[in-house]
Amino acid sequence: MDAFDYADARETPAPSTSALIWNILTVAILIMVLCVAAVFLLFFINPNNSMNPFPPPTQIQAVPTFTPTPTPRIQLVATWTNTPTELPTATQVRPTNTPLVTETPVPSEPTATMTEMITATPPEYSFVVQDGSPTAISGTGFHPEAGCSWMGVAGQATSLNGSPVIGLFVLLGGELNGKLYEEKLSMTGTAPQYGQGGFEFTIADQTIASNDTLWIQLLDQANLPISEKVNFDTFAECEKNLIIIYFTQVK
Repeated sequence: MDAFDYADARETPAPSTSALIWNILTVAILIMVLCVAAVFLLFFINPNNSMNPFPPPTQIQAVPTFTPTPTPRIQLVATWTNTPTELPTATQVRPTNTPLVTETPVPSEPTATMTEMITATPPEYSFVVQDGSPTAISGTGFHPEAGCSWMGVAGQATSLNGSPVIGLFVLLGGELNGKLYEEKLSMTGTAPQYGQGGFEFTIADQTIASNDTLWIQLLDQANLPISEKVNFDTFAECEKNLIIIYFTQVK
């Protein structure tokens, strides 16, 4: 009986086929899990990897917004240069007292002499009147229908090289027929019949004689004078109802 039991104990049971299959499947699943974990780790580190079937969306570049830039109401041509007007300089000479030691009796009420000298330098402007201006002509060439029922002043402004200057303000003022004339404002380039930098004013609806009571002046965009006030005459004759004044740049 003991010998039989010992022989049975030494026999090792053979593994079944089903257990072997399950072991193989377990190892395969474990390998697949490890591969999937490795792929997820790769995508987590580099989401933009070409193997990623669901890459993150591409960030949209911010479109720069357009900020409008204010454009000056009037632009001057490149040939015009604004030069600040120099203010008059005043020179004041202080009185000097020179004591005199003499034996001459001093009057009871001494007199003191004070000399004060003030020298004013006129401002230098960028534009001056051309030689021959102002001049009076007939306006029928520009206003043939007006005849003697119109009187005006016109001209143009040119730069250092003789090219027309557009965009300068032109101011007309003074007195006419014994009354204060209401100032009028125009601009060079608005009357091209006198040149590309031309301007024109209607002074009155009739011819009136005056002697240096009206004036005209150029201004920059800041309304600062860039020429002196040019006084001119007007005439009662119909053949002299248009005054022509030309300005030229000197600096």
